[in-house]
Amino acid sequence: MERKARVLVAKAGLDGHQAGIRLVAQTLRDAGMEVIYLGHYNSVEQIVQAAVEEQVDVVGLSSLCGAHKEVVPKVVSGLRHAGLADVPLIVGGVIPNRDIPLLAEAGVARVFKGGTPLDEISSFVREAARQRHAALGDAPSRKE
Repeated sequence: MERKARVLVAKAGLDGHQAGIRLVAQTLRDAGMEVIYLGHYNSVEQIVQAAVEEQVDVVGLSSLCGAHKEVVPKVVSGLRHAGLADVPLIVGGVIPNRDIPLLAEAGVARVFKGGTPLDEISSFVREAARQRHAALGDAPSRKE
């Protein structure tokens, strides 16, 4: 049986704004993906541990409070140390244009700024999961 894309979405640190990440999580579910939603106020360690335990294909972080330059590189490092260097990390929220190259350099696969069409996010996540599954030798379900 083919695997569905498994996506972990979370907010790190003290960022409590959840409307956008909830909308993205529901959009990914509606697109047929399995979504593990950790909610808000997560530590880097909690996010990495959940990614390991849930065997996710993509990790998504939302940042609306300006802590992305500190938190995101720590999550990337944590994923690498946990053996998940091949799991793409996406970031969404209020990210200044000047910070996008810094996040890409840190290892972020894609930054989605506020207002990005939801189908664009869903398509990117589906393709990232498909590529990861192909590299691992098992393709995700075509029903996604």
